[in-house]
Amino acid sequence: MFGYIPLGMAFGVLFQTLGYHWLFAPLAGLVIYAGSAQFMAVGLLGAGVSYAEAFVATLVLNSRHIFYGLSVLGHYPARGLSRWYLIFGLTDETYSLITAKPLGSLDRTPYLLYLTGLNQSYWVSGCALGASLQSFFAFDSRGFEFALVALFLVLLIEQIHTMRERWLLAVALVASTLTYALIPGQFLLVAISLCLAVLIVRLRSGGVNG
Repeated sequence: MFGYIPLGMAFGVLFQTLGYHWLFAPLAGLVIYAGSAQFMAVGLLGAGVSYAEAFVATLVLNSRHIFYGLSVLGHYPARGLSRWYLIFGLTDETYSLITAKPLGSLDRTPYLLYLTGLNQSYWVSGCALGASLQSFFAFDSRGFEFALVALFLVLLIEQIHTMRERWLLAVALVASTLTYALIPGQFLLVAISLCLAVLIVRLRSGGVNG
């Protein structure tokens, strides 16, 4: 997914505003590999919060992976390093690509490893390129943080095009809007939980077709 390269570059540029050596940007992409959390970490560290606070915030933000990761876990290998790497490398974008087409009953481990590894390599390359450019040719980075929002919008459009039961999108929209209005501090986890509950009920009553 070549979209990871400009997105990683945006992170690398923003990361350099913190004053770290540019090599830490691709290192973060290699070890952490959590796009939205890495963007958030830039803001948190820039605001002077502690590493412990940044860790907790990252953990809460990425806890959403628990919910949609369960839907693809059955297609992962039962054991071995490949299983753990696929779990580690599951991102919003990779999940979107995986679920765009049915995985089927065949062993898709080679495909999943290739997709996950390729996406991470694009991300790390983008982080390195953006950070190094900003390190050697400093320029105004205002607005770069919108790159992540733009990517999520593209992924949303792709998901809408492949969805057969688009009422699920309305459920997600209503759940997100209501929970944000009532409990803005925890709206993401609560909204995902509500959507998951609706999906479980739907699956038990006849299944969801896309």
